[in-house]
Amino acid sequence: MKFLSIEESNSQELESLLDLAAEMKSTRGTTSNQPLAGQTWAIIFTKASTRTRVSFEVGIRELGGNVMFLSGNDIQLGRGEPIKDTARVLGRMVHGAVIRTFDQEDVEDFSSYSGIPTINALTDKEHPCQILADLLTIQEKLGTWEGKKVVFIGDGNNNMSRSWMWAAKYLGFEFVVAAPKSCLPPQDFIDHLDAPNVALITDPAAAAKNADVINTDVWLSMGQEGQDEKEALFGDYQVNDDLLSHCSPNHIVLHCLPAYRGKEISEETLEAHANTIFQQAENRLHVQKAVLATLVE
Repeated sequence: MKFLSIEESNSQELESLLDLAAEMKSTRGTTSNQPLAGQTWAIIFTKASTRTRVSFEVGIRELGGNVMFLSGNDIQLGRGEPIKDTARVLGRMVHGAVIRTFDQEDVEDFSSYSGIPTINALTDKEHPCQILADLLTIQEKLGTWEGKKVVFIGDGNNNMSRSWMWAAKYLGFEFVVAAPKSCLPPQDFIDHLDAPNVALITDPAAAAKNADVINTDVWLSMGQEGQDEKEALFGDYQVNDDLLSHCSPNHIVLHCLPAYRGKEISEETLEAHANTIFQQAENRLHVQKAVLATLVE
């Protein structure tokens, strides 16, 4: 009744969700299956959103449900009400919740106290729905992730890179993170991950050698704006033509968006790979519909 992280998942669950997402994408608009019929879901966001909010609202409606959007300023959470109290109230009124916030603990507490299906739409720790969309895109573009080399360029200790590392552990593909030394995950995380197919390095060109997938994200996550000293560390970590020259001939480029052109990715590179990147954005809808449908089975 919950989808809160890739870490808590496993290979069978991930593959099942991706199979269902592919099916839902291929049958969109032609099926009468509405597993959320008669249900009302709450979307609770304390962080700004474009793709996540739109894809979940559309997805819930396409599955037959009603949806209400609640920002942090709309409800008593914004005035300091404990998440467990909000959860126990909403758990008696709505049928499920999608939460986008800062602390992973808040999502976990909401799930525990509400007793209703709960989905992590992004926290500072993980971004699990985005990883599903990325994996679906890799499958569509390259046929499979098996035997592929996937590389993440940028902040090696943000929600995207950590979620990718767990996905690599469970699905077995080679995964390399290239980040400044101070932006690599701490040793206790690496020990807990325990994935020999995951490598952490500081040289982006070496990471990109023979890569099938280059993935990047903003250098500063939401809440880190204005950290100029951290941003200055990433000068050599831009995804551009020079970096991509080290990749395999049929490589693809992913970006979870929004993109800051001229920073983590060059204008030319983003436009050259725009078809893939915006296909990746569209896939948020399909994988999230799969998660929603699975949680109410």
